[in-house]
This record gives sequence, C-alpha cells and structure tokens, in this order.
Amino acid sequence: MNLEGQLPQTRSIEELQKLIATIPYARFLGFSMIRDGINVIGRMDFSPGRLGNVRIQALHGGTLGALMELTAMCQLLTLSEIVRVPKTVNITVEYLRSAQAVDTFARATVTRHGRRVANVQVVAYQDDVAKPVAAANAHFLLAV
Repeated sequence: MNLEGQLPQTRSIEELQKLIATIPYARFLGFSMIRDGINVIGRMDFSPGRLGNVRIQALHGGTLGALMELTAMCQLLTLSEIVRVPKTVNITVEYLRSAQAVDTFARATVTRHGRRVANVQVVAYQDDVAKPVAAANAHFLLAV
C-alpha cells in the first residue's frame, strides 16, 4: 500500500483519519483520533479480540504498543510538513499496569523534531489520564 501521494493534503484530523482507515491493522485496532489543542489523542475501541489474557480481561501488550506507535506517527503528520510517512527507527514501550477491557487512549508529545529524525513520547491511559497503563518513547526517520 502506498500512502505517500496522499500525505501533502493530509493535515487535518478528518483527512488523516480517512487515510489511517485504509490501513488494515488500524481498522483491526478500532483506531480513531481526536484533536486536543495541538495534540492528537489516539483511541483504541475495546474488542474481545484484543485481549491478551482472557482470564483477567487484560488487553494484549502488542495492541497497546501499536496504539502508541500510530498515535505518535499521527502527531508527527499533523504538526509537520513532511511528505513521507515517518519510518519507525525504534520504539521502547514500558507497561505500567494491566490494561483492562475498556477503550484505551494515547497522547503523544513531540520532544524533538529535526530535519531527519523526530523523538516522540506517548502515554496510554484508560479511565484516568493520571493512571497510565503504558508509556513509550519512539524515534522516527523523517527523510532519507
């Protein structure tokens, strides 16, 4: 799938949401976005298929990581004039507490944005933003 040609006109949340909807894994996650000032908040709808431990009704850690990575990429796309999809260099995820069987949100903050590389910190939470379930630090390649 080539999303490169669609990026220059994709700066609003609505347009970016349409673009993200073409990505099968984002659809599987039930991923959507809302704007909070200059920040993007990613949302992953709960679905039983996203459970990692059915016995305790805890979400799979991979879905949390994917939510945070997608949110970080969307934050970069809305804040910058890049014309290519950022490539993940690395992402480090810290799982802080069990994520329960409810909708999950992620807020991304760009901590460094250079010409070629960007660093983004992401916090995932559920009912209470003061009680994060996971945190991530990601580096993205912006240009080659």
